[in-house]
Amino acid sequence: MPLKLAVVFLCLGIAAADSPYRFFNWNVTYGTIYPLGVPQQGILINGQFPGPEISSVTNDNIIVNVFNTLTHPFLIHWSGVQNRRNSYEDGVIGTTCPIPPGQNFTYILQMKDQIGSFFYFPSLDFHKAAGGFGGIKILSRPLIPVPFDPPTDDYTLLLGDWYNKNHTALKAILDGGKKLPFPDGVLINGRGPNGTSFSVQQGKTYRLRLCNVGLQNSLNFRIQGHKMKVVEIEGTHTMQISYSSLDIHLGQCMSVLITADQPPQDYYIVVSTRFTTKVLTTTAYLRYANSNRAASGPLPGGPTTQIDWSLSQARSFRTNLTASGPRPNPQGSYHYGMINTTKTIRLASGAGQVGGKQRYGINSVSFKAPDTPMKLADFFKISGVYRVGSISDAPTGGGIYLDTSVLGVDYRAFIEIIFENPEDILHSYHLSGYSFWVVGMDGGQWNSASRNQYNLRDAVSRSTVQVYPKSWTAIYVALDNVGMWNLRSELWARQYLGHQMYVRVYTDSTSLRDEYPIPKNALLCGRAKGRHTRPL
Repeated sequence: MPLKLAVVFLCLGIAAADSPYRFFNWNVTYGTIYPLGVPQQGILINGQFPGPEISSVTNDNIIVNVFNTLTHPFLIHWSGVQNRRNSYEDGVIGTTCPIPPGQNFTYILQMKDQIGSFFYFPSLDFHKAAGGFGGIKILSRPLIPVPFDPPTDDYTLLLGDWYNKNHTALKAILDGGKKLPFPDGVLINGRGPNGTSFSVQQGKTYRLRLCNVGLQNSLNFRIQGHKMKVVEIEGTHTMQISYSSLDIHLGQCMSVLITADQPPQDYYIVVSTRFTTKVLTTTAYLRYANSNRAASGPLPGGPTTQIDWSLSQARSFRTNLTASGPRPNPQGSYHYGMINTTKTIRLASGAGQVGGKQRYGINSVSFKAPDTPMKLADFFKISGVYRVGSISDAPTGGGIYLDTSVLGVDYRAFIEIIFENPEDILHSYHLSGYSFWVVGMDGGQWNSASRNQYNLRDAVSRSTVQVYPKSWTAIYVALDNVGMWNLRSELWARQYLGHQMYVRVYTDSTSLRDEYPIPKNALLCGRAKGRHTRPL
């Protein structure tokens, strides 16, 4: 197997020769799980729920051979991993053919110029509601300074709301044109209330990587008697501010440092839903070594429906301009606020009925999956799969309709995107292939005067951002990564019912400096089936 993978890698020619390789063999199966005490069908990776963690270092080459032993096609998406110049590996329906049942596919990724906390998950159908997700940590290279001392340990906490129904039953509800019910509980690393613990030693400091891998709700995270110092958000080292509780919205990740500075005993870790009438709560334990006392007292309280509180906290996150990122130069050396934007794109969420069934969309277009990944259609020049410009770059005000929505943008442009949310719920958006600067967010309708309040100095660069109810969020993006990139809602039922689109960053250049060629081992499906990738 290593020899075969090395040949595949040689065909791609995508990574620096001096960057290490890390090989993974993953067997994806169904299995019975009991996260909330009720037996249900889960998706396991190597028998694990959640799946195994990928621990890597900047620029590492990650080779993941995935065997699909499910009864349905399967894809894994690497949320937050930018797959520089290589959107073929992104693992979403617009770029990558699914792995058929009983077959395998080898993903070849490089953690190029990235650090931070991310996760992977299954992107097809409603598989995410059955598991198949796991953490990704990208550490800084040796000799690259990190703006805090090495922690005693580094824990990943995958947080998320959860349903007792099998994913197939949830999918059937959505396919029938209905909305999902409220979730049944909240999990921490696949466990329900009091189902897991994290060990600490008094006086030591620990890093917790917190990711919301759920389906429907923002979450609030807190630890009884302990402050949390935010140090990293999706690959950006931040100003180190301490908080008693933190909002983590769908698809988002962040790192905090905690110091075990309390008397040795057990303390509650609490996660609860935000902006919900009914509040779901779960607990775990922070367990001191030599603890002889169980956690006690009331659970630490947290915010529930307060939007202003969350908005204020989000605005307090700032980039540490003097800290190094994945490279030794300071994060503040790229002066994004001094670059003129070349285009403004306004994207508004919407909901409606199509053919008597519930759908969601962006700028009135509800995404309809193509019969062939658009990235393959580009490579093989297959017409009729999609149309560039099938979605407007501003809200139309019309009703929801179906189309394979692809927005074309210019390679190397520097653009402004405004996410507009006229609805009464919070949205969370992810853009694959990129990190972007979150320059502003506020209530009401965005207009050109809103730019006066933009943060043009130390905004956090990240890949997932929330848009509060009846509000807007503005981001700046440097379009330096050629490819077909998924822009989606992280509210997974809405994503499944069309609340997504693709951004086509295109060049006709054939230089490897701009884009890697199609992988030699790429699966071919739809109208690309029977064709050939490229000669060795």
